[in-house]
Amino acid sequence: MTTPEHKALEQEAIDSLDTLSVVPAFRGQVGRLIGWIDALFTGLAVMALVAIAGTVLLQISGRLFLPFPMAWTEELSRYLFVYMVALSAGVVLRRNRNVNVELFHHCLGPRARAGYQALVCLLIGGFAWIVLPYAWQYAQNGAWQTSPTLKVPMLYIFFSTVVMFVLLLVYSAIGFLEGMAAMLRRPADHDAEAR
Repeated sequence: MTTPEHKALEQEAIDSLDTLSVVPAFRGQVGRLIGWIDALFTGLAVMALVAIAGTVLLQISGRLFLPFPMAWTEELSRYLFVYMVALSAGVVLRRNRNVNVELFHHCLGPRARAGYQALVCLLIGGFAWIVLPYAWQYAQNGAWQTSPTLKVPMLYIFFSTVVMFVLLLVYSAIGFLEGMAAMLRRPADHDAEAR
């Protein structure tokens, strides 16, 4: 049986594993809007994952039960995977779920963690800003090509890079602003946030 104390200890253990979770997210209408956007892109990424699973199952069953192979299933699953990664990149950044090495995060106070988040988001956003025009050029290269079996213009497939870098740019701006807002709070606000 789970008690409230047990749940609180469990949540504390989970939060201690993710040291950047103490940086407070936006609240109010802005927080709700960001939450809806998160839910939208998470839902789209999950739909792509489910479609990948369905496509792969169709491919396997086709190999077992049909006299001819369905070559388009492998291509479709590859494109769905690319879009799944592109659609989830921003949410992964927002939830601090990227692969990282945490050598010193636990030693930082709330303001330093917020500053660290702001710095990381600024660097990721700067990188996305620099790469975004090249991603658009890359996507335009696909306008004259079609995929081998599905005959889909490769513009739509290559456009996934644009989607990914736009989402990284938007979510890094959100993370930067949250980090700066948390850094500029008075110490009393941090204490109230910790409770």
